[in-house]
Amino acid sequence: MSIYLVGGGPDTVTTPAIFDQFATEVRQRAGGGRLPRIAVVLVDHEGSAEYFLPAYLDPLHRRTPCEVATVLLRRGGSVDPGVFDGVDAIVVGGGPTPVYLAGLRPAAAAIRRAVQAGAPYLGFSAGAMIVPEKAIVGGYRVRGAEVCPEESSEGLGEVELREGLGLVAFAVDVHAAQAGTLGRAVAAVVHGMVDKAVAVDENTALVLPHADPREQRVIGAGNCWLIRGPGHKATVSVLGSVVTRG
Repeated sequence: MSIYLVGGGPDTVTTPAIFDQFATEVRQRAGGGRLPRIAVVLVDHEGSAEYFLPAYLDPLHRRTPCEVATVLLRRGGSVDPGVFDGVDAIVVGGGPTPVYLAGLRPAAAAIRRAVQAGAPYLGFSAGAMIVPEKAIVGGYRVRGAEVCPEESSEGLGEVELREGLGLVAFAVDVHAAQAGTLGRAVAAVVHGMVDKAVAVDENTALVLPHADPREQRVIGAGNCWLIRGPGHKATVSVLGSVVTRG
C-alpha cells in the first residue's frame, strides 16, 4: 500500500490513474469480503465542506463501493484519534495548511499506525504538505527575501516549518510550477531548515509504496522536483511522470 502526495486539489486532477491506482489499493486493503472504510478529512468553514466534499467523494464512489467516514476540521479544533482506528484508507483534502496540521497533530500517532498497518494515504495539496516529520506550513520570505508569491503564504511572512504527521522524512510543497512554490522548497533546503524536500506540480502525484519507499514513482501530467542539501550546495532534479493515463 502507498502514500499518494498530490500537488493540487482534486479539481486539478484530470489524470485518471491517480484515483484509479488509489482505489485499487483500497480494494486490496479491504479484501473481497466487506466494504472498505475510508476516512475523508476536510476543513469546514461556515459550511464550506458541503460544497467541496463531492470533489473528493465522487471519484471514489465511481471507482469502488465504500463506506466514508467524513472528518470535518474547524479552525481551533482537533479530531478524535479514534476516527482512524480500523480504517482501510485515509484521504486528506486541500485548504489552509496550518488548520489541517493543527487539527490532525493530536491524531498523528493514530494516522501513522493506520498507514503502517497498510492503509493507503491520499493527500491533496495541504493534505500532502502536512505528512512530513517537519512540514512546510506557509510563508513567502526567508530572512526577508521573497522565495515564492505572497499568494501562497497561508497568511505567514517568514517560511515556517512545524512538526508534521511523521509519515515521510522530507518536506513537501505543492502547486510547484503553477504557484511558484518550488522556490520555497529550495529555500527551505538551502537555509538548512530541512535536508531534503520535494515540490509537486498540480495534476501530479508522488507515490511512495509502503513496502519499499525507494520505489517511489510519479504519476500524472507534471513533474515532481527533488531538492537535496546540504545548504548552499543544494541540487534540484526532476522526477518525471511514468504514468499519465489510467
